[in-house]
Amino acid sequence: MKDAAQPDVIVIGAGVVGLSAAIAAQARGLSVTVLDREGPAAGASAGNAGAFAFTDILPLASPGILKKAPKWLLDPLGPLSVPPAYAAQIAPWMFRFWRACSPKRVAHSTAAQTAMMDLSKAELEPFLAATGTLPMLRKEGNLQVYESDAELKASQPGWDARSKHGIEFRHMGAAEMAGIQPGLAPRFTHGTFTPGWYSIADPKLYTLALAEHFRSRGGAIERAEVTALATIDDGVEVRTTNGNTRRAAQIVLAAGAFSHRIAKSLGESIPLETERGYNTTLPADAFDLRTQVTFGGHGFVVTRLSTGIRVGGAVELGGLTLPPNYRRSEAMLKKAQTFLPGLKPTGGVQWMGFRPSLPDSLPAIGRARTTARVVYAFGHGHLGLTQSAGTARLVADLLTNQSPTIDIAPFSPQRF
Repeated sequence: MKDAAQPDVIVIGAGVVGLSAAIAAQARGLSVTVLDREGPAAGASAGNAGAFAFTDILPLASPGILKKAPKWLLDPLGPLSVPPAYAAQIAPWMFRFWRACSPKRVAHSTAAQTAMMDLSKAELEPFLAATGTLPMLRKEGNLQVYESDAELKASQPGWDARSKHGIEFRHMGAAEMAGIQPGLAPRFTHGTFTPGWYSIADPKLYTLALAEHFRSRGGAIERAEVTALATIDDGVEVRTTNGNTRRAAQIVLAAGAFSHRIAKSLGESIPLETERGYNTTLPADAFDLRTQVTFGGHGFVVTRLSTGIRVGGAVELGGLTLPPNYRRSEAMLKKAQTFLPGLKPTGGVQWMGFRPSLPDSLPAIGRARTTARVVYAFGHGHLGLTQSAGTARLVADLLTNQSPTIDIAPFSPQRF
C-alpha cells in the first residue's frame, strides 16, 4: 500500500527547469514534491538575462569560440576566463570542449539544439497561458552589435545557419540601429536585429510565479539539500544532509550546477562544469533600453527587466567553491558605460550565479544509467530559461512512459 505522504514524483531543484518539469508532471495527474537546497528561484533562475533565446541554435562549443578563446583567456576580466586556482581541475572538461568543436560534432549539436529550440518555442506560450504567466512575456527582439564590417562578416556563418532554419533577422548600419535602439556609441557601425527573440519581464519573479502556481495545484516545495539517491524495491530513496530520507516512485534531478554530485551516488560520472555568470542590475531609469542589446565581441548583454536594467554575461570557468570575483561585474558595467554613453551606472546590485554546462553545449535529458525511475534534466548552460518549457514536456513524457516529441538521444546523460 502506498504511503499517503509519498508523492509519485520528487523533483530535485526549484529553479525554472525543475519547477517547469514539476508543473508539467502535475498536469499529467502525478502528485509532485519539489526539494531544493535554498528554495525557489535561488540560483541562476533569478539572475539570468531573462531571454528566451530560441534563435541561439549554435553551440558554444564551436570553431569560432576556439579562435576567440586564446585572446579572451589572456584578459582575466574578459568574456572567458579560468581562474589559475581552478585550471588543473577544469582541464579534462576543456579537453572535451575542444573535441566538441570539430565541424562534425558542431553539426550534430546544432541539429539537436535546433530541435530543442523548436520544441521549447512551441511549448512556451501554452505553458505560460496555463500557469497564468503569459502577461510577463515580451517580444522586443535582440540587437547584436559589431564594431566593424569585418566583425559582422566573421559572424556570417552563424547567420547562414540560422537562415537555413528560417530564423528571421536583418543586418543593418548605424542609422537603422539607432532607430531600434537610440544611444549606442558611434564605435558600433553594424548590427543584426532578430525580431523573434523573446524575453520575460523578470526571471526571478517568473520562477516565483511558477512556484506559486505549482503550490496552488496541490504541489509541495520543501527546503532540503539532497546528497544522494538510492534505488529501492518500489521507487527511489532521496537522502538529505540532515539525515532525513524521502521516497517516491520516480525522481527528476534538476539541481542545476549541483546535479552531477547527486548523480555520482548512482554511479554516474557526468562532466558537468560551472560557467559562473556575473551581472549588475541597475535601476529601471538607468537607460532608455528598447530591446536587448548583445555586445558579442565583449561577451555580455544589456537587458530591460521590469525590475531594472541588467548588465551581465561572460563566462568564468571557476567551479562551485571559489569566492566570487565581482571585478568581472565592474568591468562589464564600465564597458557598458562606454558603449551606451547615456547609461547611469549608480545604484546597481551585483550578482554571481552558476550556469550548469556540459562540454558539447547540450543539456542532459534522459534516464539514469542504473534505473529508469530517475530522469535527469540539467546542464542547459546559458539556455535554462529558454529551454525550460521544452525540457518540461520531455520530462513529463518520460515520467508517463510516452514517446518524447523529439529525438532525445543527443541529450543522453551517458553520451560522455
